Amino acid sequence: MSVLNVQNLCVHFDTSDGVIESVKDISFKIEKGQCLGIVGESGSGKSQSFLAAMGLLAKNGSASGAVQLDGQEILNSPISSLNKLRGKDVGMIFQDPLTALTPHLKIGQQMTEVLHVHTSHSRSDARRHCLDWLQRVRIPDAEKRLNQYPHELSGGMRQRVMIAMAMLCSPKLLIADEPTTALDVTVQAEVLDLISELQEEQGTAVALITHDMGVVARMCDYVQVMRLGKFVEEGPVDSVFENPSHEYTQQLLQAMPRIDATHPIKVQSTPNLLLDAKDIKVHFPFKVGGHLFSRSVPLRAVDGVSFTLNEGETLGIVGESGCGKSTLARALIRLIEPTSGDVSWLGKNLTQLDKNAMTQARRDLQIVFQDPFASLDPRMTISDSIAEPLRTFRPELTSRERRELVQDMMNRVGLDASMTNRYPHELSGGQNQRVGIARAMINKPKLIICDEAVSALDVSIQAQILELLKKLQAEFGMSLLFISHDLSVVKEISDRVMVLYLGRIVELGSSTDVCTNPAHPYTQALISAVPIPDPKLERSRERIRLTDELSSPLDPKAFLRFLPSKIDSNEIDYVPKLSEVAPGHFVAEHDNVV
Repeated sequence: MSVLNVQNLCVHFDTSDGVIESVKDISFKIEKGQCLGIVGESGSGKSQSFLAAMGLLAKNGSASGAVQLDGQEILNSPISSLNKLRGKDVGMIFQDPLTALTPHLKIGQQMTEVLHVHTSHSRSDARRHCLDWLQRVRIPDAEKRLNQYPHELSGGMRQRVMIAMAMLCSPKLLIADEPTTALDVTVQAEVLDLISELQEEQGTAVALITHDMGVVARMCDYVQVMRLGKFVEEGPVDSVFENPSHEYTQQLLQAMPRIDATHPIKVQSTPNLLLDAKDIKVHFPFKVGGHLFSRSVPLRAVDGVSFTLNEGETLGIVGESGCGKSTLARALIRLIEPTSGDVSWLGKNLTQLDKNAMTQARRDLQIVFQDPFASLDPRMTISDSIAEPLRTFRPELTSRERRELVQDMMNRVGLDASMTNRYPHELSGGQNQRVGIARAMINKPKLIICDEAVSALDVSIQAQILELLKKLQAEFGMSLLFISHDLSVVKEISDRVMVLYLGRIVELGSSTDVCTNPAHPYTQALISAVPIPDPKLERSRERIRLTDELSSPLDPKAFLRFLPSKIDSNEIDYVPKLSEVAPGHFVAEHDNVV
């Protein structure tokens, strides 16, 4: 008997525009110990299918069909019946643990509540059981975490807490809804390994909802590909990946950037230096200690970064959350004032310019942010947003000239002219990202900084945006600083790659050298954690594991994590040197330990 058996499931929503059919007559099964991947892009109906099964639809939603858990019909069951199943027989890991966890309750309180509802554990037994599961999901200082609030934990630790809560009662079914989308690659790999181990140890059936074909290749036994509320292809994961029959499945696989792919090297005959950053530091005062006896210590977000950028070149900047990528980018164009260091732009020192001169310099220095909804003014039409830099830097233009330039740029980035008077909330995430790119491009700058500009997009939209950036770069001859935690994407677009760890460079070189022959242990761990959309290859890879979470930049010993010999000799102020191990390939000093 299947753990979960779904037959002819349909989900409808009543809206002001009429009835919307979100899920259209789908059927599937999940067996004990099996991992089923439900794959598709945003809006395909993946999450709504399982929310409907668990009675978690919005008030305007309704479901029909049949959903059986261990042979028991549960679709549209009374809430009281479903509450006995949810948390006990069915565990669910949501995409964003920060919103799924209750912010004003400590971790221990939230976990023991699950046991109090579904078991007869005493208070002390419940706490011991929760502590045991936090240790099983490899949370450091697990007992301390029980007394902390969600906001005091990192994203990776919050996700591990969600997994522990979902597994407390040894559920028969674990529903993982995009459990790793917002995580760094090393944390993602740890979370996936953990789910896989629990699946084997507990015989738990796993439903993995994702748009990432690399994650499916690593985790799943069987896959269902979903588009516009329907399954368009299904089968064992090996056969679907080796011989995808539906055009949509083929598109998803083709759109996935691969860390093992080879790309032609772009050759510059006469490179012209645009940007020269020397010893950039950004330190923030941070108070530690109690309220009465607190003291200020420097948080070294960026701690001595030097690099150059040539005309027409793309430099990828990678590293995990907290490594200083975005802080460095903002310091370069003085959206954050650097603590020290120099930034030479076309021979002019940006750090010495006054406010007006810096504003004029930003005509050639533009940035595309990660979240277009947060960076676009919701009160302005998209044409007004795109035209805003023209009003600032080219006030001599007439309204008609501005309008013509905006329409031309909208056409270049693939935005239809009919969207001119729409507002950001009326566009998709991919369309809004194109608006952000158009706004950055409108004055044809010499440098654009892309700060996680594609990380929140579906793979097909991401591929379109990357192609668009390449096309516009070739057309305008501009340079790119491309910031991302996804090494596959960085390799796809970059000429050189710079790897940051706690505000310092640990490796710098051509994208081919860094991604194919990484020399630093941290880079090796990052690359080995990137999933490849090939099940057989992915299962045969050996992953290099970091022994713990990213160290704190407040810890004076943190940057010597890969050079413990200096810690042992009490040289905690030692700065690892960058050495050129091959032409143009620089690596920070290390002891070859992870």
